Amino acid sequence: MLFDDARLEADGLENDEGLYWLATAGARFRQAARREPLGRLTRADRPRGVLVLGPEARLVRAVLEPTCPVPFMAWPGPALPAWVGPLDLVIALGTHDAQAWQLKCVSEAVRRGATLIVAAPQDSTLAAAGAGHLTTHLPTPADDPMAAAIAVLALLGQLDLGPAVDIELAAASADAVAAACSPSRQLGDNPGKDLAVALADSFPLVWGGTVLAGRAARRIAEALRRAGGRLALAADAEEFDAVLRGTPPRDLFSDPFENEGDARPSLLLLDADLVPAELTPTVDRLVALADAVGVRASRISSGLPELGASDVERYVNLLQQGRYAATYLGIGLGVPSWRNSR
Repeated sequence: MLFDDARLEADGLENDEGLYWLATAGARFRQAARREPLGRLTRADRPRGVLVLGPEARLVRAVLEPTCPVPFMAWPGPALPAWVGPLDLVIALGTHDAQAWQLKCVSEAVRRGATLIVAAPQDSTLAAAGAGHLTTHLPTPADDPMAAAIAVLALLGQLDLGPAVDIELAAASADAVAAACSPSRQLGDNPGKDLAVALADSFPLVWGGTVLAGRAARRIAEALRRAGGRLALAADAEEFDAVLRGTPPRDLFSDPFENEGDARPSLLLLDADLVPAELTPTVDRLVALADAVGVRASRISSGLPELGASDVERYVNLLQQGRYAATYLGIGLGVPSWRNSR
């Protein structure tokens, strides 16, 4: 498939389903915040441990781990750990199509008498599996795992199990990205379109400079792969070192159309400007390696440190920028985009 940037300026692009889904992310966050939990946490005492499972479980872990006063684990399944019992808190994030192992884990948590928080659509099988007198159900809008995760993080902050999370600020962050990446804004003034063009003829290597940026990198790589069925990787800097060192230098005199099938890597750095001082040499090394072999390096930043944004706001900012780029990449390739943005 050939990428045509003229498709990014086509009439009627505002009706694209993928772009609409991204533009309404802030509204879904607010909708999740307005919905009252069903049931309540009947135990006010601090749990012995917290286990979270389902989509965006690792996001919850990345936000909570630095401050959570009890052991915390993001669980990949397929069965509930043997240690989970009446003294523990289990958090389940899900959509209408929760996997069988998630339903089994939630049902088992109820059977063992664990306190449970289920963030899922009200009519979902996951909500039904978690029904019980020790369960708090957070009804979430549509099938948006990130909205569910943010709603859970806000509740955990209220329970002093994590940092305070302001859902309105997270929604405002999503709205700001939607305004900057609006289909009405043209190339050169639209970071989503510009990044799509930069990545169009390559397979992206996506690296995050912070813990949450690393998590966003994996989600963005998934979105880029769905956009056009092309390779996109998210990994540690050491792995990208090997890829870049093994990339032959760009031949300035080669015909790009003749070698169309030989996609070269590109480097996409997330929050490289916000890394701790000890990681600055890592960023410099990756950029130098890319430059030495003629690999393009692009950047996404979640904002200036002095703005005081929370980790959740920064994550939303990064992920939405990357998802817009992936959606525009799919549009430029002529691929239906309604799947690419989620």
